[in-house]
Amino acid sequence: MRMKKAMQKLKNRSVVRSLFAALSVAVLTVALIPYYGLALAAVDQPDITITPLDQIHCASYCVYDKTVDTILLERQSHDRIYPASMTKIMTIQLGMDYLDPDSYVTVSQNAIDNVTPDSTLMYLCVGEEVKVSELYYGMMLPSGNDAANVVAESTINALFEKNPEGGELGPDGINASYFVDMFGMSSEEILTSYPLSAFAELMTLRAQNLGCTGTHFTNANGLHDDNHYTTAYDLCLIMAHASQNPDFNTVINSPTHVFQATNVHTQDAWSIVRNTNQLLTDPWMASKTAEGEDTHITAFIGGKTGTTSVAGTGMTTYSVNENGHELFISVCGIPYEEYSNQTAYVTSAVAYGNLACWNSDPVTVIPGTLGDYQRFNWTADEAPVCDPLLVPGDQYDGFVPQQSTIVQEAPADEEPATPEQQAGEVIIGDGDVSADLTDPEVTDVAEPTGFYATSVGKFVALNPGVSVLIVVLVLIIIVLVLVLITRSIKYNRSRKHKNNVRQYKGTTF
Repeated sequence: MRMKKAMQKLKNRSVVRSLFAALSVAVLTVALIPYYGLALAAVDQPDITITPLDQIHCASYCVYDKTVDTILLERQSHDRIYPASMTKIMTIQLGMDYLDPDSYVTVSQNAIDNVTPDSTLMYLCVGEEVKVSELYYGMMLPSGNDAANVVAESTINALFEKNPEGGELGPDGINASYFVDMFGMSSEEILTSYPLSAFAELMTLRAQNLGCTGTHFTNANGLHDDNHYTTAYDLCLIMAHASQNPDFNTVINSPTHVFQATNVHTQDAWSIVRNTNQLLTDPWMASKTAEGEDTHITAFIGGKTGTTSVAGTGMTTYSVNENGHELFISVCGIPYEEYSNQTAYVTSAVAYGNLACWNSDPVTVIPGTLGDYQRFNWTADEAPVCDPLLVPGDQYDGFVPQQSTIVQEAPADEEPATPEQQAGEVIIGDGDVSADLTDPEVTDVAEPTGFYATSVGKFVALNPGVSVLIVVLVLIIIVLVLVLITRSIKYNRSRKHKNNVRQYKGTTF
């Protein structure tokens, strides 16, 4: 009998402990709701410190302000370097000047044969019919050498067709006679056997026409050749000229591209490529210097990378400052073994270059900077306020930076802003595009009241999905606690009833 009572006490204690544990979990869950948001906010992009300018390991760099035609910062910017795939900046601009982007061209055996086995590729096939605009993405995003060769051959074919011997002069002031005289052979022989060589001569001629004094090209893709060279300054000039074409800016501003079907690759999305320019994805990194100073960069349009074992690695970029100046920044000859530092070093040059540009003309022309808008990994309490990734030429008419998603309505008697209230014109690039900027007036932010003014309320407002999940968990715990209590009561009543029943010990007479 004593043994049974002892066992009963142990069972009662076990039930009590279970109830206590369940209640503790419920209480802790409710108590920690205000702090749960802090745990979520910890999973974000931490602050980073970019490389100081004097710690960039590279052969040369150049920060060229096209707006005022001035070199702002430089290190041996006129020294000879190997451009690697930054060569394609020249290739694409010539293609855009001579070819119809909506036309189709056929991939030749010669174009495929003139790439090395270790080349970066778009993965074209001989006989494939490809839209010209697709080739632009193929050579600029994954840096396809095969695509660059096809564009080169197609450009020479178009030049010989539109500007034959003795015919009208083309964009570079020449016709087919230029190549016939240079090569000492007929147009047919050049088109059949030497189209890539002819294109390399056209590249060099274009560079000279742009004022490049240290550049000579031997191919369209940037594969190493001792006679294929340029300078950081010349690359800036080449990029500055290419940027006058809006289609060029669209291509280099694209993080990814999905290819259309062809006669060989018969299904759309047969390849999805990513831009080798990693700074394009997180340009906010260039918004501050290593010392934490605002660089006033307002847009990072894009760039082109280049890497070989001999040339090392580098990038030529295009950005716009808050003062409206267009900057072209080229970093060349980063040691090949420091390939992983390419983005860090280029970011540093872009950051300090934009700061130097701002210091030379500290006047706000374009609203918003990249420091205001971190597109990815922003914390729960640092939501983006605006998107300033504006390509020069975009219309800014009526643009007002967003201050908050919770705003107060303007008083009924307040006069709305009129179109005559203008702050000036924005003119970017060599085009005629201009726009009026209305004076942006900051809207007062409504302070939360009542429940939403508490820490729990703020958490619910910022994390509605998580809040619902927590409420569901708490309800489940409460239900479990009630079930345990109910079962405990039933169990105790059952045991008490059994104890009151007299045990049967057999029939006695």
